[in-house]
Amino acid sequence: MLALLSGVFLFVGFIGERFLDFPQWLAISLYVSAYLTGGYDATLHGLKAVRHLRFDIDFLMVVAAIGAAVLGEWAEGALLLFLFSIGHSMEHYAMGRARKAIRSLGKITPKTAKVRRDGQVLEVSVKELIRGDLVIVRPGERIPIDGEVIEGQSMVDQSPITGESIPVEKSANDPVFAGTVNGDGALEIKVTKLAGDTTLARVIQMVEEAQTQKSRTQQLTDRFERFFVPAVLVSVVLVIIIPPLTGLLDFGDAFLRAMTMLVAASPCALAIATPAAILAGIAQSARNGVLVKGGIHLENLGRLDAIAFDKTGTITSGKPEVTDIVPLNGTDETELIRIAAAMESLSGHPLAKAVVSLARKRNISFPEIENLQSLTGRGIVGLLNGEKVKVGNLKLSCSMNRNLPRYPNRWCAG
Repeated sequence: MLALLSGVFLFVGFIGERFLDFPQWLAISLYVSAYLTGGYDATLHGLKAVRHLRFDIDFLMVVAAIGAAVLGEWAEGALLLFLFSIGHSMEHYAMGRARKAIRSLGKITPKTAKVRRDGQVLEVSVKELIRGDLVIVRPGERIPIDGEVIEGQSMVDQSPITGESIPVEKSANDPVFAGTVNGDGALEIKVTKLAGDTTLARVIQMVEEAQTQKSRTQQLTDRFERFFVPAVLVSVVLVIIIPPLTGLLDFGDAFLRAMTMLVAASPCALAIATPAAILAGIAQSARNGVLVKGGIHLENLGRLDAIAFDKTGTITSGKPEVTDIVPLNGTDETELIRIAAAMESLSGHPLAKAVVSLARKRNISFPEIENLQSLTGRGIVGLLNGEKVKVGNLKLSCSMNRNLPRYPNRWCAG
């Protein structure tokens, strides 16, 4: 808001002075207002740097604007501060977006957890959990802490952490992560990591570090200003002092030339070019569905020859489809699809949806199933025309104690 106000005061003052015959006191008042609003942030940063005996580009811009005012060039000084404040505001805007993204990540994890202690289930803050606590997670709830499954079976949606688009089956001794979503089974989880050490907490920390990293161009700019600013300030002082002492110029002319040099040397383009370009690049990428977490990563993209993607859903739809159908014992393929689709039609599992989608693509109608039951981690069972039908994975097949023609017995061992 301060940067925009500075621009408004500058514009009104310039138009009024040049074209509307504003009195000089009014034009200067508008320029002073542009100075105060545009130079507020830079002055604070500059004074902090000076207190630590460090002269940075903020200090130089403020001094240059004061020099322009001394020369009577109020509009030029106001323009310097306006451009510089716009550059700063762009940088702050980008950092604000980074902080917002980090806060949204933190909201994934529940603030409380249900803990079994002394035979009772208590609801406590996640920060109060200690290693070894037993946390109860009901179906559909987010898992509040990293841990290991002690009891129960369920499908867990780990996409917020791992990016995997298909829920992963979890049972005893399997690890689980804070922020992931439990499926249709209850889980009892032993806490293995404290709230500040979870996988999600580390992800948030890495995102924060990535978004605050500066690109090589920004780092080069920072190194350059450490030498450039003191050199300009020393040169200005020398131009004011040496010519009068040697008789080349009187003090008034020397001071005028020093201020002119100071204004000309103020690197407003250097101050705003890199932040503006990086912000524009990140914003344009976001509009096209690509999230770039910081200037350094955006700049690195320009030097890449190849990119490797390691997650389903990044360059694929992440949606399972039926690829092979192998009927056994003379079963008709259409009949197999019909029975499987009937069983899976009431399930929300991604693989079940793939089976139903295949039946619909082939215009295969399927009947309703009675007494449908879920066998967590294995499949489903129900009645079709009075006959029991089971549909599931290899664990279900092994539990039926049959030697399936396609799978060796050793697959069911253990």
